[in-house]
Amino acid sequence: MTEKTLFQKIMDREEPGDILYEDDRCVALRDINPQAPSHVLVVPRKPIPTLDALTEEDEPLVGHLFLVAQKVAAEEGLTDGYRAVFNNGSDAQQTVAHIHLHLIGGRRMSWPPG
Repeated sequence: MTEKTLFQKIMDREEPGDILYEDDRCVALRDINPQAPSHVLVVPRKPIPTLDALTEEDEPLVGHLFLVAQKVAAEEGLTDGYRAVFNNGSDAQQTVAHIHLHLIGGRRMSWPPG
């Protein structure tokens, strides 16, 4: 059996997390190292390690993550815009091997991002 990721432990209530939203497919929780006034992670319950590991059957799940991000952004009052980002792999600074969408807002973003 594979060891649970930090996100799975939070979803299973084995580790603390500031959960803002949850349903049968995902959770949305505050990032512990926020990069903006509002920094929320939308994490699928299905443990998919990287974007490269996605399959066609995951297409509806990934679309659902974006719809949840939209809902959370509205609840967070991000009316002037926000960024929705997936990091994929170590060069992109993915630190947990479980895909998650970063919802970042509450300040003006710059470009390029990094």
